[in-house]
Amino acid sequence: MEIASKYNPAEVEDKWYKYWLENRFFHSEPDSREPYTIVIPPPNVTGVLHMGHMLNNTIQDILVRRARMMGKNACWVPGTDHASIATEAKVVAKLASEGVSKYDLTRDEFLKHAWDWTHKHGGIILEQLKKLGASCDWDRTCFTMDEKRSESVIKVFVDLYNKGLIYRGIRMVNWDPAAKTAISDEEVIHKEEHGKLYYIRYKLAPLPPEGGVADAPKYQTAKWDNYNLLKEHAKDMRKFSTEAESALWEMLKKKQLGDKFRRQHVIENFIVDFVCLDKKIIIEVDGKYHNEPEIEAADKLRDEILNDLGYSVLRFTNEEVIAHTESVLSKIQDSLSSSPSGGVEGADFVVIATTRPETIFGDIAVCINPNDPKTAFAKGKKVIVPIANRVVPIIEDEYVDMEFGTGFLKVTPAHDVNDYMLGERYNLEGIDIFNDDGTLNSYGLQYEGMDRFDVRKKIEKDLQELGLLEKAEAYTNSVGYSERTHVPIEPKLSMQWFLKMENLAKPALDAVENDTIKFYPAKFKNTYRHWMENIKDWNISRQLWWGHQIPAYYIQAPLSPPEGGSWGFVIAETEEKAQKLAIEKYPSLKESGFQLVQDEDCLDTWFSSWLWPISVFDGINKPDNEDIKYYYPTNDLVTGPDIIFFWVARMIMSGYEYRNKACFENVYFTGIVRDKEGRKMSKQLGNSPDPLDLISKYGADGVRMGLLLTAPAGNDIPFDEALCEQGRNFNNKIWNAFRLVKGWEVDKNIEQPESAKIAIEWFKNILAKTTAELDDSFGKYRLSEALMAVYKLFWDEFSSWYLEMVKPAYQQPIDAKTYEATLGFFDSLLRLLHPFMPFITEELWQVLAERKEGESIMVSDMPKEASFDNGLLEAFEKVKETIAGVRTIRLQKNIPNKEELSLEVIGEYNTAFDSVISKMGNLTAIKTVSEKDVTAVSFLVGTTEFSVPLGNNIDIEAELKKLNEELVYLEGFLKSVANKLGNEKFVANAKPEIVENERKKQADAESKIKTIKESIANLSR
Repeated sequence: MEIASKYNPAEVEDKWYKYWLENRFFHSEPDSREPYTIVIPPPNVTGVLHMGHMLNNTIQDILVRRARMMGKNACWVPGTDHASIATEAKVVAKLASEGVSKYDLTRDEFLKHAWDWTHKHGGIILEQLKKLGASCDWDRTCFTMDEKRSESVIKVFVDLYNKGLIYRGIRMVNWDPAAKTAISDEEVIHKEEHGKLYYIRYKLAPLPPEGGVADAPKYQTAKWDNYNLLKEHAKDMRKFSTEAESALWEMLKKKQLGDKFRRQHVIENFIVDFVCLDKKIIIEVDGKYHNEPEIEAADKLRDEILNDLGYSVLRFTNEEVIAHTESVLSKIQDSLSSSPSGGVEGADFVVIATTRPETIFGDIAVCINPNDPKTAFAKGKKVIVPIANRVVPIIEDEYVDMEFGTGFLKVTPAHDVNDYMLGERYNLEGIDIFNDDGTLNSYGLQYEGMDRFDVRKKIEKDLQELGLLEKAEAYTNSVGYSERTHVPIEPKLSMQWFLKMENLAKPALDAVENDTIKFYPAKFKNTYRHWMENIKDWNISRQLWWGHQIPAYYIQAPLSPPEGGSWGFVIAETEEKAQKLAIEKYPSLKESGFQLVQDEDCLDTWFSSWLWPISVFDGINKPDNEDIKYYYPTNDLVTGPDIIFFWVARMIMSGYEYRNKACFENVYFTGIVRDKEGRKMSKQLGNSPDPLDLISKYGADGVRMGLLLTAPAGNDIPFDEALCEQGRNFNNKIWNAFRLVKGWEVDKNIEQPESAKIAIEWFKNILAKTTAELDDSFGKYRLSEALMAVYKLFWDEFSSWYLEMVKPAYQQPIDAKTYEATLGFFDSLLRLLHPFMPFITEELWQVLAERKEGESIMVSDMPKEASFDNGLLEAFEKVKETIAGVRTIRLQKNIPNKEELSLEVIGEYNTAFDSVISKMGNLTAIKTVSEKDVTAVSFLVGTTEFSVPLGNNIDIEAELKKLNEELVYLEGFLKSVANKLGNEKFVANAKPEIVENERKKQADAESKIKTIKESIANLSR
């Protein structure tokens, strides 16, 4: 068969993929062989191929193809996921573009549109995977909403409910206002966001009189025992204010600061001249007598006591106030600006810091820490929620962080997870202020119907105008975003269905901890353990129509329920079964008649995919069928670490719950594909190439290799298109090597050269060694290392060395034995390469020898591990060094390869490889000498000196200059090594192998110096 001069992937790939499909090489049925099973992580049914899919499915295909060639019955089950949120969003958008709202349709009408969309766009990604060469058993393609999978999901829901593991209740959930559904914690991505921290004033509500006792003074800051006496004294002091005090008071009022300050106010046992209770700032105006030592000491003690009470004290002299009034006022203003706000005893409001002022309509309490002295005055009081004008209590709990904000915390149980816990603890009823789309409902008063973020901007202005916004400052905090719709989630109280996880998690955690299920890399065990040990109940309901409708049927009947309340609901796989259950539960319904209304919600998409390893073999509906008994548990799962909680952990749980064993043996975690700048590839950044464009440009094998070259398990992949180019170049290398071999003329009558015999023996051993290395790498899931091993074997050892050793002279034939051995090696290399590069290997394998229809490399045997002679391989490395030494001399001295040379040897030398060295170096002779030729140029292999006599090919003066420069360098190097070895501290503390390596460097340098000196001496004669 004629081999094309260039490899053209486009001509090859479609041809062989069609051939594989026609011969059903991908299909698997249970038989006597050992099974090898992988289930594909189901991509979104309407999704398209991206670089993450390319990497993941390339790895899966490598594992499956290798298992097939190892004689196993390989089954790779493909399928797609119905992706509730993503698919419904696309259908809703499509309808909106046509002027139709989802809510104008019945559920059945909407589902018809959804199925039409799925049939039109679904499955595209699976067709794209075929371009990659994915060898899935397409006859087994599954869909999470096909009949068998749907039946499995509903059956499991009913079973778990009957076991008491599924319950319904109002809980705080993550609400996605764009998708209008609850989402799980794992579907929330937290991002740092630059926003504001708003300091809002909540006025204190007046306290009612108790037991006929008069109210305590509104601005009481004194000890109650002394208050009346001190109050009278303060009144007298106001009558006799100094000129400076009166002037300052007038100026404070003029500057509109008068309402912030109080004159001659009683604090503890002191009367202060002026005080701002909100900012806790005291101003004292001192006469000359305050300079007296006794008075100074008393003032200092008084200030210390006031400081301990949380007040700062500003002192001015009478003269300073009169002469420099503006300066005094400026200092007061600065102090007011820098002092933190908060409620203080005596003020008529407290200040609360929040990042979400729009949620004040849901406030039902304010909380303080009982151990916080700065908020202690507020104990037992109430405040008025701004704008809402609702009076709420001040409660106490150590949950409040005394260091954050002002020490006062607004409590909004319906819209904050932590506030929800406080509400539960203190039996506070939450107020839900949001509609499902994130706009405010009627509780939002005049803001009803406005989007939450628009309200945030508007309420800031309104609070400012009302004098209720103390300040707003820049603040960075972590905001949760929906992974699907990329909008900020809203914590929200909602009626949902939950699955209890604690008991399900235990066997799943143990399986990973004791390595029943192995993680590659193992570092992800820590991530898994942390999540499993802190697991929460799973919110399994979604407020969507596209998905598996929850099989809960609510009973509606004309009669009143026997025990009051409501008739409740029944859980059943079908409405017919639900009818029977309802009558069993309430026999009176049989006579009166009733109807059932199914729950509107659907199940979380992951509730179907967590059953995937079982449901693809119909193991839920038919737990004893032949497929599930043969293929389960599966062998390997290849997935990304980002869905370790969504999917991996939950599959393990379902495996133990429904098969009482692990669902797979190994989990291989891929990394994230990133661009050259380290950014995650995404459509939004525009840094992700179209995989199909890459395949068109470089061929599927080139792209597969490019992805694998830098893809160690669990580590991110720094993708560069140049890697695909390297893959394409390797394809060309294989192609050209094949054309070279197949282009040789074979003569059966020629005797096999000794050099060829040696080359064959050497390559047989290097092939066996690399095969063992490949087996080891695959056993450790080091696929990138496995690819590099076979890449180097072909490029370096086979192409650069072996083929050169056996290649016949120009226009001369090759002997039959060598040719057959070379074809045999080529066959083994193609088999080793096939899992990585399926198309080019099939194309060449088919023409390597006569093949029958229906034969394929993909169902041929992988080369078996064999023994190898390490001594031979080590000896041959010295042969390579020797040949490289001769070639270097040719290059340095510009001696053509066709010009014959001779080689002299001084020292220990194995003559067994002379024929190879002579051929590769174009040498007339190799001889052992005691003294080298005067014109010879030397090199060392180990401690053995080789020299090539150059005769007239040498420029003695230039050679001496070069040798002297090399001598200077080596003597300097030897000195540095000797200094290191002469350092007793280094020798005593360094690892033995490091010291030994330095000694080897010393011996090598000494040997080279000796050789160079001898060469200099010979040339200088």
